[in-house]
Amino acid sequence: MFLVTNGRLITRDSENPYFEDGGVVVEGNKIVEVGDDLTLKLKYPNAEIIDAHGNVIMPAFINAHTHIYSALARGLSINGYNPTNFYEVLDGMWWNLDRKLNLEGTRASAYATYIECIKNGVTTIFDHHASYCDIPGSLFEIADVAKELGVRSCLCYEVSDRDGEFKCSQAIKENYDFIKHTITEPDGMLKAMFGMHAPFTLSDKTLEKCVEMNNGMTGFHIHVSEGPNDVEDTWEKYKKRPVERLYDKGILGPKTILGHCIHVNEAEMELIKETDTMVVNNPESNMGNAVGCSPVLDFFKKDILVGLGTDAYTHDMLESLKAALAIQRHNAKMPNVGWCEATDMLFKNNAAIGARYFDEPIGILKAGAAADIIVMEYKPYTPFSDKNIDGHMMFGMNGRNCITTVANGRVLMKDRELIGIDEEKINAEILKASKDLWKKING
Repeated sequence: MFLVTNGRLITRDSENPYFEDGGVVVEGNKIVEVGDDLTLKLKYPNAEIIDAHGNVIMPAFINAHTHIYSALARGLSINGYNPTNFYEVLDGMWWNLDRKLNLEGTRASAYATYIECIKNGVTTIFDHHASYCDIPGSLFEIADVAKELGVRSCLCYEVSDRDGEFKCSQAIKENYDFIKHTITEPDGMLKAMFGMHAPFTLSDKTLEKCVEMNNGMTGFHIHVSEGPNDVEDTWEKYKKRPVERLYDKGILGPKTILGHCIHVNEAEMELIKETDTMVVNNPESNMGNAVGCSPVLDFFKKDILVGLGTDAYTHDMLESLKAALAIQRHNAKMPNVGWCEATDMLFKNNAAIGARYFDEPIGILKAGAAADIIVMEYKPYTPFSDKNIDGHMMFGMNGRNCITTVANGRVLMKDRELIGIDEEKINAEILKASKDLWKKING
């Protein structure tokens, strides 16, 4: 048993939202009690103390859409790469990279991503993987690293027709094998979805095969209408919009995540709402790829569950939060919109998305919830309370304020020191894998 104490405590629990001098009692992988610092110290005198040093104690972050496979691209310059549209971004950068990413590179990418998550206070991710160089076993490689480093993960493989029928079949099988693994060998920290790239790279035959192989075991995780080419291709080939096509194939539903959903119309939103399908917004990626702004404000008006991801553009969820607010205001040309939507995506809806896959409550500090706790180094110089905590996070914090990270009751980082991780050794292995990958990409 241990007690995270001596800090301003934000719980995200409406019944007890804030303690000026608070603490969290943990036993095993769950929270036993939250409350006043002194009361808990007296009640649990034998508990090990994790001192927050007067900083902010709060629930760990959840990233609802990211890509481990892109981790080794930081600083990469590809010869001749000068994209003028989104398809050229995909083909010239990301498909180029994943076609050369072997199992060693996938494992290195997982280490890099999970270490970055821990340092930014992220303890749960929904990942969408692609490594068309080396497909079989890739999700299992990621899962091994997730277990080793202690980050809760929902994994899937990105099925696509882009590299031919054989590779497509391998991708479908990788999803199937990993889903079956999570069912036959259940682990509360590891879940699976059935991944697909985007409608414009998926034939009807492939969609039907994915639905058949999944057979209702789990939900789907798919990019939808991220760029206008997805809409144009689907209309040209099938005389349907992408969401309508997925609806007709039985892919929508309460356990399915649609990534991006930028170019969706009113009728498609109604289908998303009708089927209780989840949407994940990735604002920085959308801006960086120049594909547009997701209609998040409209999603909220229709009561669609929309969460916040990063698309691996960053591992800092507060950076993504700031971008989410800015792009919605910029797009609406209104400086007084988007606040509640942006903060709800990160602090409420991501927890609700997590609840559709993981058994223990996450994103909240209360008795019975998973012990996912972070300490943020932050000493406010303006008034700080439950009335304005989101404002302090929006304008005063970033992910690297995180100094202590606890996931499922396991201390992963304490006072900025990674626990049980030989960071120097792992970094050297990641660097070697990235050099090998870059050499393959640029010849």
